[in-house]
Amino acid sequence: MDDNTGGRRAAWRWRATAAMTGAALILGGCGSGDDDKAADPSPSATSGASAASGSPSASATGGGSTSLSPFQADPARVPRTKAQAEALASAVALKPQAWGAGFRAQQPAASTPGTVAVLDEQCRWERRPLTAGVLASLSRYSEIPAGAGKGELKVTAAVTVHATVLDADERLAATLEEPLRCREQQVRTDERITKLMSAATPYGQGSNNYADDQVVEIGSYLTGNSEQAYRWYVTRLGTVTLAVSVKGGQGYTDDQLNKYASNANVTMLNSVQFELGGDS
Repeated sequence: MDDNTGGRRAAWRWRATAAMTGAALILGGCGSGDDDKAADPSPSATSGASAASGSPSASATGGGSTSLSPFQADPARVPRTKAQAEALASAVALKPQAWGAGFRAQQPAASTPGTVAVLDEQCRWERRPLTAGVLASLSRYSEIPAGAGKGELKVTAAVTVHATVLDADERLAATLEEPLRCREQQVRTDERITKLMSAATPYGQGSNNYADDQVVEIGSYLTGNSEQAYRWYVTRLGTVTLAVSVKGGQGYTDDQLNKYASNANVTMLNSVQFELGGDS
């Protein structure tokens, strides 16, 4: 590692964090759980959805990538099997301490192995067995308990490893379209997400120089009569999609929620680059 590597990574991290935070703030200016919602973009995408997202066309091979990409993985380290994909997801998905001071694991602390979150035709979130094109998916759930004049803050970090770049690209395109199909989404019997809006920033557009594509979704999380701000970031780098959700609590500002989400996303992007051994 040369002497400038640390400086370049620090500068890249700052740019990516600032860009992702800015995207959420801009989207928030336009409008206004079960954190399994962040476990994976809904697997109902079609190839046509990829074009709708405005993302670059992707190679259908697992190791392939577009020429318009911030990252070139080592093909030998791109997961091809379920076991390889599970190992990558486990290494990248943030544990509580990685979120910052005060975080602890929720109960349950992680998603059920071999499942993925799906938004069904009735706009309800549920976990189903892994779908075609998905090698592994892992969500880890963390929280800061209520106290010191603040409410409970719940977050999720999720990693999904796909069989091909095209599979990952199509999943992200579906994520962008979900709020159009389901402006209100049921999470549990007494929990739902509403007032949803989404925006995509493919690589090379706006300030996105850190990922192949990203979708930011904001809305309100309703538990009974309680309403809190909700943030969901889904980012793609090659065959890997990363998802971060933050469900706000009393005493937390939008800026704080955006910072938690963007920092978590950037940390996982760094981890993907490290694990896949490519150069950015």
